[in-house]
Amino acid sequence: MSSTNIDLFKALWVTAHDGVYKREIVDRSIADLPSNEVLIRVYYSSLNYKDALSASGNRGVTRRYPHTPGIDCSGIVVSSNSEKFSAGDKVIVTGFDLGMNTSGGFGQYICVSADWIVPLPETMDLKTAMLYGTAGFTAAQCVEKITSNLSPNDGQILITGVTGGVGCTSAAILHKLGYSVTGLTGKPDNRLLKQIGVDSVISREDFVVSSAKALLRERWAGVIDTVGGDILANAIKSTAYGGVVASCGNAASHELPITVYPFILRAVSLIGIDSAQTPVQRRSYIWGKLADEWKVENIEQLCVEIKLPELSGFIDLMLEGKLAGRVVVNLGV
Repeated sequence: MSSTNIDLFKALWVTAHDGVYKREIVDRSIADLPSNEVLIRVYYSSLNYKDALSASGNRGVTRRYPHTPGIDCSGIVVSSNSEKFSAGDKVIVTGFDLGMNTSGGFGQYICVSADWIVPLPETMDLKTAMLYGTAGFTAAQCVEKITSNLSPNDGQILITGVTGGVGCTSAAILHKLGYSVTGLTGKPDNRLLKQIGVDSVISREDFVVSSAKALLRERWAGVIDTVGGDILANAIKSTAYGGVVASCGNAASHELPITVYPFILRAVSLIGIDSAQTPVQRRSYIWGKLADEWKVENIEQLCVEIKLPELSGFIDLMLEGKLAGRVVVNLGV
């Protein structure tokens, strides 16, 4: 990577000492970044649950410390050794190994492979890209599976974990497309959900019932599940004949206690959604949808914008389950 006139930059730095993990804002050197093809000045990032795990020492996410988390970011190319990108290009980077074991978007600079990068759509700005971020990108993939298989007239769409980034963005897009949405949440304040078009809300306590039944009453034409475990199992059991369930998370559990009966007696389809390893061509397609026909009006109402020094406190809130909507990190100053 060619040199620049800039050397030091601000970054969140997570260190490990005798099993204790510490977060602080430090000055880092561009020379210490990985030796990859494209150097990017980061202007915005966003906070995801995987970031919170990395920032608190989860070795299943990040193996080596010290480390800068941040699995997504938007910014401007500073220099490039790839023919795919040139200095001045506006770009998005999400997923792959960014922020896991590769220095991530909670620093003002990253250096990554050109194969990880998506050009910013012409009708989207850098901040809006991170108002969506990995959560919005995941939500859009879930919405694509629902809309490809079901019409608004087929019935209710259940979204679990609906106050999270994936959940509320999915709900907003589906509402815009004319679908009727039921949201499932464990949080008592549902004002945000009404604003984005959620038609009805179910509490987590009412939904998770202990049942040995292989099938429950048919209720949902489709489901977007962000939590896994018993909630996903009950959602599948209560999905109507020919329904579609998109699974993208395991915040509650990675296990799925269920029989095959919903699949062989009701022809329910369970579709897995991955955001980390999605091929770049498909990424560009999904980001194009978010920039155009799936654009969420007033998406700012789903988000809070913070600066880098505030980030550690919001990481703690996320780990405590006290956040709703999206947190966007402004690294421009």
